[in-house]
Amino acid sequence: MEVIYLAAGRGSRLGSKTSKIPKCLVNVKGKSILEHNLKFLNKFDKVNIITGYKSKLILKNNKFKNFKILKNQKYRTTNMVYSSFLANPSEKEIVICYGDIIFDNKIFNLLKNSKKKNLVLINSNWLKYWKKRMTKKKILNDAEDIRIDKNKKLLTIGGKIKKLPSFQYMGIIKLENKNYFKLKNFFLSLKNNIDYTTFLNTVISKKILNLHCEISNLYWFEIDTPNDIKVTEKLLPK
Repeated sequence: MEVIYLAAGRGSRLGSKTSKIPKCLVNVKGKSILEHNLKFLNKFDKVNIITGYKSKLILKNNKFKNFKILKNQKYRTTNMVYSSFLANPSEKEIVICYGDIIFDNKIFNLLKNSKKKNLVLINSNWLKYWKKRMTKKKILNDAEDIRIDKNKKLLTIGGKIKKLPSFQYMGIIKLENKNYFKLKNFFLSLKNNIDYTTFLNTVISKKILNLHCEISNLYWFEIDTPNDIKVTEKLLPK
């Protein structure tokens, strides 16, 4: 498998913590977000890191010297969807992973062993963590709806919620190589910026590609704010 790790963003909601470093290098419990995920990344046959903001700090770091570093030259005006299609992967299976999450490296085995060829990873233990991140009112504003059928086929993703869903999207996707390029061509045809869940929902609604879900109950933390760092440091396993 080959991974495309999206690390181009600044993370403006983290304030001064990203004034001199990219979001993926923010310190959480003595290590950067990216370093927390090294054990996961090192399991892949090939690793692509898509950089942008303060990219030289990643390029010059010896801990990442074995990875292919690609810079999104348009990181100021584009987003993660654009970044995810800058690579030219050659392996049969491609994993796209957000660069602002910390998660159990056992997720690699879940991705590798899944019989689903094109999947979106969703988390079933998300609410316990999110309740420590923010109030219920903020959760309803920030969380996104996910609907799947009995076969775990993804029906809809994204959009505002009125009640708390059973799952949350983790920011990890696996695609067949040919379908990675199929989605790239579809994205280029849109000719506009679009966030990831809206993009995936459009892929589903336009019947570009069927996506299925794998459900994980392994730990997964999203780092968006200084409070997220504090909560993650308290809950992160040793």
